[in-house]
Amino acid sequence: MPLVVSARSEAALDGQVERITRASGAAKDIAYSLLSARTLFDHRAVVLDGEVVARGSVKRRPVAFLFSGQGAQRVGMGRELYEAFPVFAEALDNVLQYLDPALKEVMWGEDQEALNQTGMAQPALFAVEVALYRLVESFGVRPDHVAGHSIGEVAAAHVAGTLSLEDACQLITARAALMQMLPAGGAMVSVIASEEEVTPYLTGNVSIAAVNGPRTVVLAGEEDEVLKIAKQWKYKQLKVSHAFHSPLMEPMLEDFREAIAEITFSE
Repeated sequence: MPLVVSARSEAALDGQVERITRASGAAKDIAYSLLSARTLFDHRAVVLDGEVVARGSVKRRPVAFLFSGQGAQRVGMGRELYEAFPVFAEALDNVLQYLDPALKEVMWGEDQEALNQTGMAQPALFAVEVALYRLVESFGVRPDHVAGHSIGEVAAAHVAGTLSLEDACQLITARAALMQMLPAGGAMVSVIASEEEVTPYLTGNVSIAAVNGPRTVVLAGEEDEVLKIAKQWKYKQLKVSHAFHSPLMEPMLEDFREAIAEITFSE
């Protein structure tokens, strides 16, 4: 059973290691106490069978959290965490009180297609992502930076303090419902090409929906035009009901502005 020992300095760590190697008791109890009942300092060692097998000092680096967009949803997501961690359960229930009362049943039902509907998928992802953040936060992990893909941007804005929970849920509900009401159709395609390579081929019906990396972009818009452009490179068509982040979303914009007009965005 490996034992994680820590101290404020190298000299203090030597003393801690010596004391641990002489400690009596069940190894699993000692290991648990070292990690749960004592402060973890920067100078650390791992003791196994009385020998130091690893040793060093911790240097903290910036931590960033990235929240996922639509497409990451699956039925049953969050259910086991809900049952295992009261912090997660409380956080999820706190979000769900501001969303569709049927959402939890859809999330934890058996109909994946019902959850894939934009009106359910976006609020469900937001709720689970916020609850996950609160769970990790309860472990003492706090990010220096947060960001998100699409609907994940709203979760990032909420945990960063830009949006209150109630306002964020209002935005999510309006966004998801208005997108759901748009006529189905269009396409989103992941293309192995740079932003600079695809930009000259964009049209009034096709836009860059996302830049995922130096050589990976997502095109969205009218299906025939999107595919005509994408076929110049290696590509993969995404399984989506609408062409999000494209000109095909424009009919909902005025209603969306009106729906979120009273929302407060904090600095």
